[in-house]
Amino acid sequence: MIDPDGFRPNVGIVLMRPDGRVFWARRVRRDGWQFPQGGMNTDETPLEAMYRELREETGLLPEHVAVLGATPGWLRYRLPQRAIRRNDRVVCVGQKQVWFLLQFVGDEAHLRLDLTDKPEFDHWRWVDFWYPLDHVVVFKRGVYSSALRHLAPYARQVAGTHAIPQALAEARPRLRRPQRRPRQAVPARSRDSDGAS
Repeated sequence: MIDPDGFRPNVGIVLMRPDGRVFWARRVRRDGWQFPQGGMNTDETPLEAMYRELREETGLLPEHVAVLGATPGWLRYRLPQRAIRRNDRVVCVGQKQVWFLLQFVGDEAHLRLDLTDKPEFDHWRWVDFWYPLDHVVVFKRGVYSSALRHLAPYARQVAGTHAIPQALAEARPRLRRPQRRPRQAVPARSRDSDGAS
């Protein structure tokens, strides 16, 4: 299912422990790491798709998580040109996603990456909340930044501000280059009648 603009509806999942660390997984046979995510079926709501993808990619069931928040509307990213399959009947140029923040309330033994015939991931670990912004593939960084910044207040309600500090870019004011003003002719100083300038 691809929309008229070429974006495939998709859900993204930020799975967080109570201490604020998040689930970070390595793609099978690749060196890329990411959050769980997956496409929506035509008959699914984003919430239904999220629970299906959660089960398929991590082995977790609804009773193993609590939904803390979701992004409003769609967040989009474009695929790099090399990843766009132009020979398909409908060309997909990227993903449009609803992101969910889930609190992990199960045991680590519930995490299973091998429940499907084609697992998405082969390894996982827990990382600091903002860690993915610097470690996800470049073309997904903008959407990850938008999703995490929106979900951070929900995460802080559980883990606290010590575990989820402001993102570095939020905490540090942007330095603006001073605008150059056009040079104006400076009038020559005139001498007073007493000769002082």
